Amino acid sequence: MLKARVFTAVVLLSVFVYALFGLPPLGWACFVTLLAALAAWEWGGLMAISSCMRISFGVVMSLICAVLVFAFPSSMGFDANFSGAAWGLGRYFYIPACFFWFLCVPFWMKRRWPLRKTVAGMATGMLLILPTWLALIQLKRLGAWFLLAIMAVVWLADIGGYFFGRLLGRHKLAPAISPGKTWEGVCGGVLAVVVYGFVLQAKFPESVTLQPMLLLFSLIFLALFSVVGDLFESMLKRQAGIKDSSRLLPGHGGVLDRIDSLTSVLPLVALIWLSPFGSWL
Repeated sequence: MLKARVFTAVVLLSVFVYALFGLPPLGWACFVTLLAALAAWEWGGLMAISSCMRISFGVVMSLICAVLVFAFPSSMGFDANFSGAAWGLGRYFYIPACFFWFLCVPFWMKRRWPLRKTVAGMATGMLLILPTWLALIQLKRLGAWFLLAIMAVVWLADIGGYFFGRLLGRHKLAPAISPGKTWEGVCGGVLAVVVYGFVLQAKFPESVTLQPMLLLFSLIFLALFSVVGDLFESMLKRQAGIKDSSRLLPGHGGVLDRIDSLTSVLPLVALIWLSPFGSWL
């Protein structure tokens, strides 16, 4: 199992790095669209719908993404008008997504609402997947290293949470949702993210221009928000009676298992950086 996990991790990282740095904008959009389609297919599994419906949902997701790519090329970064067009499209995705994560998800997890086999259930999947898909495309337009640095925040929060939780974990965070997560792990993940952020600012001061206190609070907030995304998918998987969203990635579960925290963090980052608020930072 460990060999499969390590091998899959190496392959995934290699493919992702090549796609991120080697593909042109349209190629990257196609790559991210494939991920969105697979995530939609897995979302259908969380709703326990039929195999035919799951495939249909994945196809519909890919078609929506394709239409958006070719209908709004400037918003995708295919030409020089990106800076003005990005927010014009992005606001219709990022604002509802952040509204959902800030106001709906806390009540959803508190009430433990099941994911229904309805149009509303599919709409919820789109509300999670499409803004993440668009954020991956638009944030990459700001720089491949910029996107990688943001994603590293999520990965470090997860890695730090795992190791600190294993070493020091005593107090359960949400035992009914994710028994392995502890408050000590959350604090360790936050600490790892904060150290990473300030090291990055010291090494690349021209890239990280936030004031120290604003940077500190931003890093803490993003790290905590990534935990919310992880917990939300964990709750849905527990309700569906499955351990992983799929078995597409041996030793790592499915695409949703890899992007669960990104679905909460990336739309928020895109909302801040691409909106008029970004000029204040």
